[in-house]
Amino acid sequence: MSNESTDQIIDELYKVICERRDHPRQDSYVSSLLQKGTDQVLKKVGEESCEVLLAAKNPNPPALIHELADLTFHLLVLMAEQNIPPSAIKTELQRRFGTSGLTEKASR
Repeated sequence: MSNESTDQIIDELYKVICERRDHPRQDSYVSSLLQKGTDQVLKKVGEESCEVLLAAKNPNPPALIHELADLTFHLLVLMAEQNIPPSAIKTELQRRFGTSGLTEKASR
């Protein structure tokens, strides 16, 4: 995969997730997860978050990368479920870029 396509993978994956949301398929994990509702999506995000934390405690970068990818995927499912496109997250990160985290947090 080229750097350009690697940079676009989040947007491409989000499009596929939205396609599964809008046109459910019986053979789709995403469709079945979304049909179970918000609580089940949130449960998966929570489970994947815990797995990231546990993987981060061990000196095994490939395992941590795997778990981070799982969490990212499930966050994208949550974003699609809530109709929040990746561009909204990118815009927020751009807004914060160059601002101290302490300053940004105090402004909320």
